[in-house]
Amino acid sequence: MKHSINHSLFFPNPPEAVWEYLTNLELMQLWLMKNDFKPIVGHDFQFRTNPLPQFNFDGIVYCKVLEIIPNKKLVYSWKGGSSKDAVSWDTIVEWTLTEKDNGTELQLIHSGFENVENLPIFYGFKDGWLKNMHKIYNKLNTAAHDTTNA
Repeated sequence: MKHSINHSLFFPNPPEAVWEYLTNLELMQLWLMKNDFKPIVGHDFQFRTNPLPQFNFDGIVYCKVLEIIPNKKLVYSWKGGSSKDAVSWDTIVEWTLTEKDNGTELQLIHSGFENVENLPIFYGFKDGWLKNMHKIYNKLNTAAHDTTNA
């Protein structure tokens, strides 16, 4: 069994604006999780959230930046389980940005779900990633259309 998550969403924004939400740790925290991400190939980082014992998840996602093509592609490993030494899933997250007329097509592929035990977390991620992509969309476009002065 091999399962992958594949989502695409069109943004009426340039790739640079979408890229910022994928690579700026402060902006990432607005739509995903607290983290110590740096856009440097080879950088080990973590996402942190509340533990989910029903998924055998301690609340920490262990990641490593694998590939960066600025404003075009970001790939990182995505591992989690009951601890760093007891990983239940060892997967890859790949973001691809394609410039299109009047905007950017953002594609997410989250691959590597190989065990039947991973199905509950796979389905959770499948829905979660799509919701998170919509959060980026909403944050980008609310900011772009906000005419109030802070």
